[in-house]
Amino acid sequence: MNLLFELSGENTSLAIAEIACVGTVTRTATGTAIAEVEHPETTTRLAQTHVVMELIGECDGTSSALQELLTQLNITADRPFACRVRKIHPSTVDASQLELERMMGKSIHGTVCLSNPEVEYRALFTDNRCFLGKVLYTIDRGSYAYRNPQRRAFFHPGVMMPLMARTMVNLTHVMPGELLCDPFCGTGGMLLETELMGVVSIGSDYDPEMLDGCRSNLPNGAYVRADATRMPYPDGCFDAVATDLPYGQSTTIGADSLDTLYVESLREIRRILKKGGRAVIVTHRDIRGLTNGLFEVSGYYEQRVHKSLTRRILVLC
Repeated sequence: MNLLFELSGENTSLAIAEIACVGTVTRTATGTAIAEVEHPETTTRLAQTHVVMELIGECDGTSSALQELLTQLNITADRPFACRVRKIHPSTVDASQLELERMMGKSIHGTVCLSNPEVEYRALFTDNRCFLGKVLYTIDRGSYAYRNPQRRAFFHPGVMMPLMARTMVNLTHVMPGELLCDPFCGTGGMLLETELMGVVSIGSDYDPEMLDGCRSNLPNGAYVRADATRMPYPDGCFDAVATDLPYGQSTTIGADSLDTLYVESLREIRRILKKGGRAVIVTHRDIRGLTNGLFEVSGYYEQRVHKSLTRRILVLC
């Protein structure tokens, strides 16, 4: 099915890369993406998307072009419906949001219901184009706020927020029932997301305090106290790896230096990862040079956290 994605806007490149875990991205525009997805229900796992729609049509980004498109489509809604419009910068559409929504409501046959619609048609104006979709899923981002790390039994400053942890897991393309490893599991943010997604995961950490805290946050998880440079796992046993490497400010590491830790950990990650599997590695600096001879870098992204921290995200194959 050809789907239209309304992106969250926090990090467009990450959002587009994340969609690739559920389908094939065919086109992008500011704030939107179009992808061919075989199983639309899998899109509910996405963290960097607001709304998922069936793409109905597209036209020039003007009110007259949208009116013409709606006339051609001759849509009949079999349930009470509402129409919504979003203007995404740098859209220059020649009508107000309310005018466009009213025009859509008059052009679609059926019963309009603004208070509790069963069907929603949504028009996105962006880059001088208009994309018209029928909403399939609205991503529940409120659940991520509910999982804020400060609400957990064990909290440690500087941990990754749930939205980003979910994105990192998605970038591995791991599927429900497959096996993922987080060799620096910390307080367990990645592992919590995998549990909610039906992914089997094992977390390990060198710091016993962190591992105890992780157990408090996720009592039913599987954990091993282990040095990431000498992990006690067989070769090629994991479908995916997702981890946030130590930054060195306030973490316990089992190596002489961060560079030594990074290189030896990457070597171990290569060993335990199945052929064709993906590893998503997060750290505070660009370590692409350390992956030479071990991995192919298939993606590199940056996510600013605050003025003194920008996370670097590597997707390795």
